[in-house]
Amino acid sequence: MTSPDNRSATPDPRSLWIGTYDGGGGAGLCPLQLNANSLAAGLAYDGAYDGARNAAFGVYSSRFDLHYFVDEQDDGAIGVHRRTESGWLRLARIGSGGAAPCHVALDQTQSCVAVANYASGSVSVFRLDRTSGLPVEPPIIYVNAGSGPNVERQQSPHAHWVGFSHDNHWLYATDLGTDAVLAFPFDEDSGTLGTPVTAFGAAAGSGPRHMLLHGRHRNVAYLACELDSTLVVLDVNDGALRRRAALSTLPAAWQGANILAHIGANAAGDRLYVSNRGHDSIAVFALDDDGDPHLIQHVASGGASPRVFLLLEDMRRTVVVHERDHRVTILDILSDGTLAPTDIAAHVPGAAFAFVS
Repeated sequence: MTSPDNRSATPDPRSLWIGTYDGGGGAGLCPLQLNANSLAAGLAYDGAYDGARNAAFGVYSSRFDLHYFVDEQDDGAIGVHRRTESGWLRLARIGSGGAAPCHVALDQTQSCVAVANYASGSVSVFRLDRTSGLPVEPPIIYVNAGSGPNVERQQSPHAHWVGFSHDNHWLYATDLGTDAVLAFPFDEDSGTLGTPVTAFGAAAGSGPRHMLLHGRHRNVAYLACELDSTLVVLDVNDGALRRRAALSTLPAAWQGANILAHIGANAAGDRLYVSNRGHDSIAVFALDDDGDPHLIQHVASGGASPRVFLLLEDMRRTVVVHERDHRVTILDILSDGTLAPTDIAAHVPGAAFAFVS
C-alpha cells in the first residue's frame, strides 16, 4: 500500500474526467469542461491528475466518498482516491490480485469491492475497512480455467466484468475467454465467496464482455457479447441466467469487422444502449414492459472504436470515449431517448473511461 499522494490542480465542482492509458500517451485523469457548444481539455493537461494511471474503469462509493480505479497493466492494481476542494488525493494503491484489471464493482452495501483481472482470468474480492473504506488485504482470488474457439482472443480465461446481484446474494463475472458468465454465492456479512457455478454458457466464440443488471427490470439481465456483436437477454433466477433472446447490434447490411464494448440504460428504464467498435456507432434499443429490447436506431459515435459512453441525462448529453483515435465526443439525448450527433469533441491521448465527480 502506498502513502497518500496529492498532485492535482484545484478542480471545478462536478467536472467531467477522462481516464487514460499510459501506452496511448495518457496523463492520468484528464478534466474536460463541457459547455453548451464545446468540450475543452485543460491547456497542456495542467489540470490532469497523474496519481491514477491506466484508469480504464472505476466506481464511486457514496458511503466513503471514495473512487476506486483500476490500474490496467500487467502488474495490476486498484487505486483508492478522494476528490477534495484542493484536488485529488490518492489514499492507497493495492495489487489487484491479477494482471490487467479492467473492471471493478461495489456490492450493494458498499462493504466489498470486486475486480475483474483480464489477462490472468481471475476475479478478486476485497473487504473494505468499515471506517476508512480502504481495501483490506489479502483479497479472495478465484482463477478461472478454460478457453474458447477463437484462437486469437480465447486461448485462456479473460475476466472482463464483475457485478453484484440486486439482492446481494451473488457476484457475477463475465469471462470473454471461456464464453461463460460465472456466479459466486456471496456472503455480505463476511465478505466471502462460495464455489462458483456457470450461470450462463454463451454461444461458442461469442466472448461475453459486459453484463447489465437492469434497475427497473430486476429479473432481466443484458449481456453484450464482444466477439459476435450480440446482445443476449437473460432471465435472472437466484443466480441462474436463462437465455430469453439474442439480437445483433449491427445493421443487417453491415459486412465489416466489429466488436462490442459498453452497455448502459437510461434512468427511466425504457432505453438500452450498446457501443459498436468497427461500425463505430451506438445501437439504441427500446425496452417494452417485459424488458424485451427492440432496435430503434444506429447513430454514429463520432470517432473510432467507442470503448465507453456516459449518459448525462440531466444535461441531455452522452459522452463517448474512443480508444483508437483518442477522441471524446458528445451526442445529444433526444426526448424519445434516441441520440443525435454534435460537432462537440476533444482530443485526449490514451482516452479510455469517463466519469463525473
